[in-house]
Amino acid sequence: MAIKTSDLNARLFGKANKRRASTPQEAQQAAKEQAQIIELAVAGEEVVAFELVRIPASEVAERTTVFSDNAREQSFLNEHALSDVLATLKERGQQYPAVGRRTEDGKIEVLDGSRRRMSCILAEREFMVYVGDNISGEHAKFLSDVANAHKPLSLYEKGKEMQAKLSSGEAEDQKALAKMFQCSEALVSGALKAADLPLELLRAYPNVAELGRPTIVKLHKKFNELNDKKQAELLGKCHSEQGYVWERCDSQGVARMTKEVSETLEQWIEELLPAKTKQSTKVDLVKGRATYSRKGANLNLTLKKVDDGTMQEILDFLQSKLK
Repeated sequence: MAIKTSDLNARLFGKANKRRASTPQEAQQAAKEQAQIIELAVAGEEVVAFELVRIPASEVAERTTVFSDNAREQSFLNEHALSDVLATLKERGQQYPAVGRRTEDGKIEVLDGSRRRMSCILAEREFMVYVGDNISGEHAKFLSDVANAHKPLSLYEKGKEMQAKLSSGEAEDQKALAKMFQCSEALVSGALKAADLPLELLRAYPNVAELGRPTIVKLHKKFNELNDKKQAELLGKCHSEQGYVWERCDSQGVARMTKEVSETLEQWIEELLPAKTKQSTKVDLVKGRATYSRKGANLNLTLKKVDDGTMQEILDFLQSKLK
């Protein structure tokens, strides 16, 4: 019986189950079924063959890296941020392989699947990744951006993307960013404030992706009330030998931990703020009738129960004195 060349190659080289995917749906189905090789036109252009590679749990951190232009901040990926992936991974293992490219030093650079990668490291499970060769930086960015669309980015990560657009001149202001990212100007403002905050401060929280705009705006305002020295002191408190602030919380659950972290940070900031100068208080001139307060060169006079005649006399007196 005649045998196809592709089947012969599969038998000789072990590359069975080769699939050509022309749509994202076909690629997803092939990945779900863990086809050994998937051929895919990246960004609708060059066809690239991706081969399924299985990496033992003990080698994942060493043999793989994450694409440097990946919009997702890797330092935020802890057990709380990855809880949705870890639950399934611990029970059934990795369901969908990641996607990466081989680098010059032989490592695998993950383009799609940085959350799955870190989950495998934390859970000590085998990591599956489809690896392609000769993938350009442009195509790598395309694959990374498409992947990040599945799981929303945090305000910090969105803000970093927006800052990059402003720096490159692709957007001239917040209004242009709102149009580009199809969101409100309020969200743009919140995202830029988040991106302006230090990573050490945000990592105080269990899951940065859960931080909403009100929390970010308040944190940004409070943090910037401190001078550079006090800001450095605060950041030093955020990470100690006992871990980050969230790791020292007594609360259970991300929502309660987030609230406790916010309260702790606010308390620390209040303690670091300089003592407020005593404001001028009102002085009774005539009890129940006249009070005044002095601030610098300004005098504020408050009068009660004044008839028209008395008012005119006072005004005439003031006019004669202040001319």
